Amino acid sequence: MSRSSHGLSALPSQTIAPLERLGLRLRAHRVQREWTIAEMAERLLCSPNTLRALESGKPGTSIGLLAHALWLFGEIDSLDGVAPAPTGLTAKRRVRRSAAQQGTAGVIAENERDF
Repeated sequence: MSRSSHGLSALPSQTIAPLERLGLRLRAHRVQREWTIAEMAERLLCSPNTLRALESGKPGTSIGLLAHALWLFGEIDSLDGVAPAPTGLTAKRRVRRSAAQQGTAGVIAENERDF
């Protein structure tokens, strides 16, 4: 898949570099505990190749796998600091469109497209 395609490999370097650094930090945690790739993959309930992808910062790896790895390292609370909600906004707030704005169910309106 080329960088110009619309897949995950087309993500900008500003997105890829932090993922790669996160993967390196996860690897450092594993190495510090002296866990092999096979041992860590077994703990994560994934294949060694999937663990290698996570440690390489591949954007297609599961966020659930990342959370599980952080939990294994005792770092799960670090996720609470990721993308904090804007001041005054709560996660329970729902955005509703008026009946006039809703359009046809299952159809994305032109003003909702962000790509």
